[in-house]
Amino acid sequence: MSLYKRLHDVQAAPATGAKRRDPVLDELRQKIHHHLIDELGPILYDKRLSEDDLRRRVNDQLHAALAQERAPLSAADKAQLIQDVSDDILGYGPIDRLLHDEEITEVMCNGPDAVYVERGGRLEKSTATFVDETHLRRIIDKIVSEIGRRIDESNPLCDARLPDGSRVNAVIHPLAIGGPFLTIRKFSKEKLQVDDLIRFGTLNAHSARFLQACVVGRLNIIVSGGTGTGKTTTLNVLSSFIPSDERIVTVEDAKELQMHQDHVLSLEARPPNIEGRGEVTIRDLVKNCLRMRPDRIVVGECRSGEALDMLQAMNTGHDGSLTTVHANSPRDTLARLETLVLMAGFDLPIRAIREQMSSAIDLVVQLTRLRDGSRRITHISEVQGMEGDVITLQDIFLFDYGMGVDEHGRFKGHLKATGVRPKFAEKLADLGIRLGQEVFQPEGFSRKAVSK
Repeated sequence: MSLYKRLHDVQAAPATGAKRRDPVLDELRQKIHHHLIDELGPILYDKRLSEDDLRRRVNDQLHAALAQERAPLSAADKAQLIQDVSDDILGYGPIDRLLHDEEITEVMCNGPDAVYVERGGRLEKSTATFVDETHLRRIIDKIVSEIGRRIDESNPLCDARLPDGSRVNAVIHPLAIGGPFLTIRKFSKEKLQVDDLIRFGTLNAHSARFLQACVVGRLNIIVSGGTGTGKTTTLNVLSSFIPSDERIVTVEDAKELQMHQDHVLSLEARPPNIEGRGEVTIRDLVKNCLRMRPDRIVVGECRSGEALDMLQAMNTGHDGSLTTVHANSPRDTLARLETLVLMAGFDLPIRAIREQMSSAIDLVVQLTRLRDGSRRITHISEVQGMEGDVITLQDIFLFDYGMGVDEHGRFKGHLKATGVRPKFAEKLADLGIRLGQEVFQPEGFSRKAVSK
């Protein structure tokens, strides 16, 4: 059956209500796509061409290729075909427009036919679909290859990033049943400032001023929270308080931190090659950065034995270090750090680990993703020292859950000072950083908040 006849049959068929991909248009799209790849070739990867020049050349070739096709297309079908092919070649296929939607914070492809997005903290299903698994796999390969990584049957898991820093995770066959699976956590194109977090309700002006004083005063800070609570965003904002005349070394699995300073050295871990060699872990990078004369060390996330090296760095003159840890409360953060230190492979006594932690860490900033989808700082807790075998914590700021929710289900509470002045306030004062009593003035809680 000819392409013309099949297209005519599809256009004449009655609508079924559910939106489906047109197989004939998909076949035509794929044909034109391959034609453009053959025609343009190396031009698509020429870094000397600006994005506008490249887009113009692709559109010219696209219209020329489409003019040679005899298939009758409606204006809507033609526009959609041009958009699809252009997105495939210049962007990331069907999800390209989702990645440019500023309201969407996460894109999740559960296979070619199910694409979900997070908008305003809520999950919803998108109308975007891929042609088939091969189409989705091609987009994954494009993302992964852009940063020099690989994904195949021998290495079916991959963490990557987009050029704007957005975090990417991909899982393919044989691990992904019904996949491939692609998850993209978008980063804001604009670098968020502390005023943005105050506007979002993540924290308030007094707690922001307090955290700024802690960073400038070179305190060691752990940002903790569950998955998707905004740890990296908060770490970016905290790092913006670091004075511009200091040398900063960042260590990450995949580069995500967006530093505001000029004197920044970014290190990124490397997975093993196809022969299983050449791996460079975060722990290797943390050890190396100690030899790079850093004023500040910022580790994107401690998730293994590098926690021991981080604590040692904090205890040996590298004050003002920042990192994140997955944990559900400040107390859980300390317990998790104990576990991570033991993963370094040394048989250390628990008390020795806790003494190092209590000496190294000054502050724990806890983030929580609430039921309404908002991300809030719920605890800012000082690590005061040891009492027996237990590390003592003191909450300086707490989120007041007792204020309830409004008619839209959003929490009305905010971060409030507990009235306790931290022990390190004297250390900050010695450095010329003075915090007025109004920063620690308690507002009164609607009910007793659970602190740990």
